[in-house]
Amino acid sequence: MREMFDERQAVRPVLVGRREVGAYATGPGGPVFVPVVDVTAIVVASTTAVTVIAVVTAAGLALRRRPAVGAVTMGHGGWVSVRHGDAPALRAARAGDRPWWARLLRARRLVVGR
Repeated sequence: MREMFDERQAVRPVLVGRREVGAYATGPGGPVFVPVVDVTAIVVASTTAVTVIAVVTAAGLALRRRPAVGAVTMGHGGWVSVRHGDAPALRAARAGDRPWWARLLRARRLVVGR
C-alpha cells in the first residue's frame, strides 16, 4: 500500500516488520484504522480446524463399541425380542455365591445330564 494524499483523505500503512497489518485512513470524520484481511491465514486456520474435526470424528467412530445387546422390542402378550444378541457366556459358580433364599431352602442346582 502506498501513501496517497488527497484533499479529503490520506492513507498511511501500518507495518509490523516487513508485513503490512493495516492502514490509518484520515479524513473529514477523523482517523480510522483499516485492518488488512490475511486470506492465507484464514484458509490455513479453517483447513486445520476441519482436518482436526474430521480426525476426531473418525477416531470416535472407529473406537465406538457395539452394544452388548441388539435392538430390544416388546411384542404382543409381553414377550421380549432381542435382535442380534448372543447368549451370555456360562461361568463357573463359586461355592459361596448362592442367593440367600437358596441357602435358606437348601436348594440344589439343577444339572442336566448329557
